[in-house]
Order: sequence, then C-alpha cells, then structure tokens
Amino acid sequence: MDRHGVRQLRTGWADGPAYITQCPIGGGKTYTYNFTVVDQRGTLWWHAHFSWQREWWNGNVEVIENEMMLYGGGPNSSDAYTINGSPGPLYHCSIKDTFIQTVEAGQTYLVRIINAALNDELFFAVANHNITVVEIDAVYTKAFTTSAIMITPGQTTNVLLTADQNPDSTGMFVMAARPYLTSVFPFDNSTTIGFLKYKSTKNSKPPMPPYTLPKNLPALEDTLFATQFSNNLRSLGTIDYPCRVPQKIDKRVITTISLNLQDCPVNQTCKGYLNKRFYASINNQSFVPSISVLEAHYRNLKTAFSSDFPEKPPHAFNYTGVDPVTENMNTEFGTRVLEVAFGTKLEIVLQDTNFLNPENHPIHVHGHNFFIVGRGYGNFDAKEDPKGYNLVDPPERNTVAVPMGGWAAIRINADNPGVWFIHCHLEEHTSWGLAMGFIVKSGKLPSQCLLPPPSDMPLVDFFFKSLLNHIGRTVGHF
Repeated sequence: MDRHGVRQLRTGWADGPAYITQCPIGGGKTYTYNFTVVDQRGTLWWHAHFSWQREWWNGNVEVIENEMMLYGGGPNSSDAYTINGSPGPLYHCSIKDTFIQTVEAGQTYLVRIINAALNDELFFAVANHNITVVEIDAVYTKAFTTSAIMITPGQTTNVLLTADQNPDSTGMFVMAARPYLTSVFPFDNSTTIGFLKYKSTKNSKPPMPPYTLPKNLPALEDTLFATQFSNNLRSLGTIDYPCRVPQKIDKRVITTISLNLQDCPVNQTCKGYLNKRFYASINNQSFVPSISVLEAHYRNLKTAFSSDFPEKPPHAFNYTGVDPVTENMNTEFGTRVLEVAFGTKLEIVLQDTNFLNPENHPIHVHGHNFFIVGRGYGNFDAKEDPKGYNLVDPPERNTVAVPMGGWAAIRINADNPGVWFIHCHLEEHTSWGLAMGFIVKSGKLPSQCLLPPPSDMPLVDFFFKSLLNHIGRTVGHF
C-alpha cells in the first residue's frame, strides 16, 4: 500500500511501492507501516501500488493488465468511472449504485476530492455551484473560486462548497466527473454522476432520467480550462505557512517523457501500433526493477541498480515537433537511478515529447513535495524559460500535470534520505516503464540518515536471496 504524498522522513520502508521500497506483501502475510506525518495538513490517500487495483472494469483487471504486458498493446478501457465507489445512473442498471450527498441550505462544506482513477485525468463540477479551492496535495493554497476543477490521478484537491442555490422539486443538483482527453489512444468516454441533495426536500432517491450534465463541466478536450486552472494555483506563502521554494539550485536535470514503440521480438505476437510493443520511458530509460531498490541501497548492493541515470536526454531533438511514428523509439531497459547528496536543491525539468502522441502526464514524486516553478508549451529553453519562473508563491504539490506538448519545471529540497519512486500516475504508462528511481543519500548527522528496516519487512523474493548468496553476505532478518 502506498501512502501517497505522505512526507515521512527517514522511513522509506513505509512508502509502499513494490520493488522500490519493499517486496510485495505475500498472500496471507501482514506488514505494519510505521511513519510520522510531518508538516502536512489536508487530504492525502492510500492506494495499492502493486498491479491495477482501483478502477472499474467488468472483467478481471489482473487479466487485463497481464494481457497488455504480454502482447504489448494498449489495455482495454475501463467500463465506468465512479464517485465514492458508485458509477451512477448513466451506466446500465446502475441507478441503485448512485452517490447522493445531503447538504443543508446556507451551509458551507469542505469537500475532499481525490482522483483515484488508474489512467484518466478528470474534470469535476457540481451543477449551478461554484467551488473555492483552498488546498492541494495537503498544502494550503491562496483561495480562488472556480466553476470546476481538473484533477489528475494521484492529486487531491480540497474545496469549499456553499449550498446557496434554489433546488427544483427533486431537491437535487448533478455532480459529474468525466475525462480530460489529451490522448489518441482508446479511452473510457463516459461520465459518472452523483447528486447533491438539499436536506429540505423529501426525496431520497435519484431522480429519474433524462439527466442533464452540469453546464459548468468542461468539455473533454478543454485544454484552455485545464491550463487556466493550473495557473491559478498558488502557495499560501504566509508566516505560518511559508513557501520554501529553493531560490537557487545545485543541480538541474532535464528529462524527456516519451511513449515508445519497441520492435517485436522474433517469434512473438505483438499488438501495439504497427505490430510492435508499447513502452514508455524517461530519457529513453524504461525502469524495470525486480527487487527492493531501497533494501539494495541500504545493504550497499550496487549490482542491483546503477547510479548513472542520464541527467539530460541522450539525444537533443525537436521534442514536441518530431514525427510521432517515423522516428526510432526503441527504449533501453534497466534500473538506473538518479542519486543526489542530502540537502541538494534539485530542479527537474519534465519535457513531454511528440512520440506516438503528445499527452498530459501526471508525474508523482514519492517522499518529497516539490514546487512547480514553471510550465509552458513547446520545448523547454534552459536559457530563456527560467527567467519566467515563479519563485515567490509557486504551488507546492507531490504530483504535477506536465502539459500536453509542453514542459513543467519542479524544484525539490532533497532532505529525505532513502530511495524514492518518480513515475507517471497513468498506471499503463508506469507499467510500460515511465518511471525512475531517486536516491537521496544519508547526511552527516544521525537525524539525516535513513533508519534501519523494520523487523517485519516482507521477505525478499527468490532472485534477491540468490543475489545475496552469490555475493556471500549474511543479512540477519532475511
């Protein structure tokens, strides 16, 4: 289980992603996650970080994922979106599975919104109601009022909603979520709805169809709204809740985010475009860990990974202007990680590419919050674009929406020792390798060092045991 966005210092063992900070918890086994939440308030969430276990398919989701990886094609689209686990009446035979939230007229409510979808960014709105954003990813923001929100997988948004409208005889207003479309790949083109019910009315069941979607719900391809919404987000930046964005940096890493086509191996069947296989990469590296990288780092098992992740693209080209399908997009596979010293002021530029399809990518960093100091469209210009950075009150998050055909620059105070996962929160992309490892080395003081692993850590897999035997190490709790 992933404690998504929890800023837990020195206890990466409780972070959760399989083969990054631990081996998976075996069937019938238990593992106690011990951690302390530091300097956060608002909404965070837990979710499985092994296989696809949080979206609605009528079929077996494990089979869907395995078939995608076996043949290298795209996954079947999900069969529904849900609000608090209920798909709502727009889906066949689902009117009984409809979320209804009762409110009292004149009252203001804090609404906690989490995008727990696997593969889709979502727009969300409540008919006839504006909402006021006050917090994102457990960090207070400068409040602003909006008609809707765009929220990527992995992000949380707290809003204030005032029940200040005059309901009709049903006493209900539609709330709705549907995808923000930036991809040419097949997707779940459906909408989930629930209802905001004013308490003064007697009706307790969903109204009968037809249903009208909120006029304030953005259209599927409303990139203008998504961009304006992201640009409105600002850190609170007060004495009590300061914005600690690094003013100067020790290192800048420039990365390309790409979808890749891989040649089909001989005597295999591939179902991707042109009968090839789909993969994804950062700086043309597809991340494929097979053991707990954190444990290997702690045990100094350098044969399990390498600290030579490329800090710039291996080849410079017109990232957002390249022909989507004619360029060579074969990626490299491995467990190359980015390693920095404790206390490094790090900037990472996340550059989308035109390979296969320019797309909005939600990139999540484990173990650290970061500041989104800049965003733009086209190719990042290392000389000109930093001149426009916001170093006063940039939004502080743990997941950033890298714009379709554009870039985002984030700054990190690397003050949490351990091994951390950086990955796209579109799970199909993570499965294809759009991820990297990030090591923050222990500092000089005891308070700056990774703590030892707990005694009930999940047992290492056979490969890891064989590796340990090969190098002749004896590890007490294995």
